[in-house]
Amino acid sequence: MSHASGGALRAGQPAGGRPMRVLTYTTLFPNAVQPVKGIFVENRLRHLVDETGIESRVVAPVPWFPSQAPMFGAWAKFAAVPGAEQRHGVEILHPRYPVVPKVGMNIAPALLYAGTVGLVRKIAKHWDFDLIDAHYFYPDGVAAAMISRDLGKPLVITARGSDVNVLPEFALPRAQIRWAAGRAAGLITVCQALKDRLIDLGAPAGKISVLRNGVDLDALRPMDREEARRRLGVEGRVLLSVGNLVELKGHHLIIESLKDFADVTLLIAGGGPERAALEKHAEVCGVAGRVRFLGQIPHDQLAWIYSAADALVLASSSEGWANVLLEAMACGTPVVATNVSGTVEVVTSPDAGLLIDDRSAAGITDGVRRLFSALPDRSATRRFAELFSWDETSRGQSDLFASILEGRAVR
Repeated sequence: MSHASGGALRAGQPAGGRPMRVLTYTTLFPNAVQPVKGIFVENRLRHLVDETGIESRVVAPVPWFPSQAPMFGAWAKFAAVPGAEQRHGVEILHPRYPVVPKVGMNIAPALLYAGTVGLVRKIAKHWDFDLIDAHYFYPDGVAAAMISRDLGKPLVITARGSDVNVLPEFALPRAQIRWAAGRAAGLITVCQALKDRLIDLGAPAGKISVLRNGVDLDALRPMDREEARRRLGVEGRVLLSVGNLVELKGHHLIIESLKDFADVTLLIAGGGPERAALEKHAEVCGVAGRVRFLGQIPHDQLAWIYSAADALVLASSSEGWANVLLEAMACGTPVVATNVSGTVEVVTSPDAGLLIDDRSAAGITDGVRRLFSALPDRSATRRFAELFSWDETSRGQSDLFASILEGRAVR
């Protein structure tokens, strides 16, 4: 289902005057059971549909698992995902595909392709889409390239971070990513650093568009700080860390840095496999009483969490375009972030916060102290975030898709 109320389409819409039809293909997409998974992909798609009138349907595969029994943890959640649903007026299908834990990385694209190509063929028969828009290069983009080849549909792949920063360190994924990049009609990266990385991997520079993520300035806005802090039961200085509970995000380093602050509380929002280890780490560091694990926060509640904090700390070892940075700024909260990949393209003003080169507890301590010594006005931080609406990104996607379809029509 489309949001036909959006702005006028650009040149290149298919013959007959109907809106452009885009099939979004990704394993990173929210669902009824995992409502914040891949929310950044949904946000970009929602704004594209609303602002351009493009029609979209989503194929968001989930791993097959036979049981919803809670004893199976995350795997049970996969089993509970519905086969089809609608979110914000867009139809989403969740086909199943086989996954081989731990040892299946090299064959993941083939398994994803096998589990979804039949469904995509069926969609094409009754909803003749014009283009496949795939998110995350591996395995999603590679599987989408196989489907694109079979159906003769043009393909655009968006690189988002670890898919090109980390996975190409392995030989077979690297070769498959290069192959998919060569097959795609267009490539998108969410920051210049990822474009440079794709070029290093052999992707043609002329095929790559940099379209940074935006932020929903209506949903993420400054809330009443006293009310936000009352809701969370916090006083004094408050730091916030948001992200999956994995080593890459550096939550353990932020916890360790609390030893240097006697009066700072740390809120950690997110879920993941390392929660127990992080809780133990807080105990060992002697700061467990000042660390609060909030779990996964519904997207519509994030503004309250950001507004309660004095600063967001992002201590990642690798990032593409970290959405949490703009989310915090949109709520008036400045950031301290490690100087990696795309973060340098986000934190470009003292009003936004500052970057640290030393990814360590000591480096975080120094960065937080420097920020607290010259905190920007929260209204200035919000104004900085307002430079990053979704409008430019939606126009860029629409123009790219249209140019690809025009090129095919000319040939």
